[in-house]
Amino acid sequence: MITILGPTASGKTALAALAASRLNGEVISADSRQVYRGMNLGTGKDYGDYTVDGKQVPFHLVDIVDPGVEYSVYDYQRDFLKVYRTVLSRGRMPVLCGGTGLYLEAVLDRYRLLQVPVDTRRRAYFKTLSGDELVALLASYTTPHNVSDTSDRQRLIRALEIQEFYRSHPETPPPLPAIDSVIFGISFPRPVIRARITERLKNRLDAGMTDEVRHLLDSGLKPQKLIYYGLEYKYITRYILGELSFDDMFERLNTAIHQYAKRQMTWFRRMERHGHRINWIDGTLEDEKKMAFILERMNKIV
Repeated sequence: MITILGPTASGKTALAALAASRLNGEVISADSRQVYRGMNLGTGKDYGDYTVDGKQVPFHLVDIVDPGVEYSVYDYQRDFLKVYRTVLSRGRMPVLCGGTGLYLEAVLDRYRLLQVPVDTRRRAYFKTLSGDELVALLASYTTPHNVSDTSDRQRLIRALEIQEFYRSHPETPPPLPAIDSVIFGISFPRPVIRARITERLKNRLDAGMTDEVRHLLDSGLKPQKLIYYGLEYKYITRYILGELSFDDMFERLNTAIHQYAKRQMTWFRRMERHGHRINWIDGTLEDEKKMAFILERMNKIV
């Protein structure tokens, strides 16, 4: 398998599609928000990136669940394995692509996960605790659940729910099969990625991202639930509700996405420290030069 990772706005989807087209492959998304239907601009789905030389490259794990569904790492790992085996059965190369570090590691590090049901009794208790109390409680576990944003109460409560379930169900599920993957990462100088993020945000807003959020609200999705699905939905929802002006929304959202991209790179560097070799590609190179780099590294490994 090939894995292509990178921060938001790095062009990883387009490169993954190009690699898949040249290597008789299919793209498997590793994005925690692009699994949701009807959430396109807000999650950065670039369907056009999957078209290479006029032909659509097969892609998977995009638009597979409805908004409102709690899609977990367990769900992703299970669905990935099904798709991975199907792609291999067709004699094609799986190309894993994404920026959600937890999803990537769930596959590459063969996380052993249990399917954890909702525990309404424990959830009700956790809701009585303050944010600091929730963070402290989560930190008290010997094997803390991996939560990227401890400022989100809903994520914290779910993480605690999972830890309580693990404590009372110590059985270990069978491991995933070992997957031999060559990992490539796309990197840019910080000023360049910041400019790309800002330009991309402007384009998405011009394309109707605010209308997309308004439509989701009109369809019955509660603001508190919609905010769960990421920065764009959080800030645009606040704008629609009149809590922020458009300019204030744009500035806050733009800054938050820059910070998110920085956290993504921190995660990828941590993956390297834990033993994953990431072959970094200069994001400013032309696509053909990026592809030549990939092919060169693949040939050396083979």
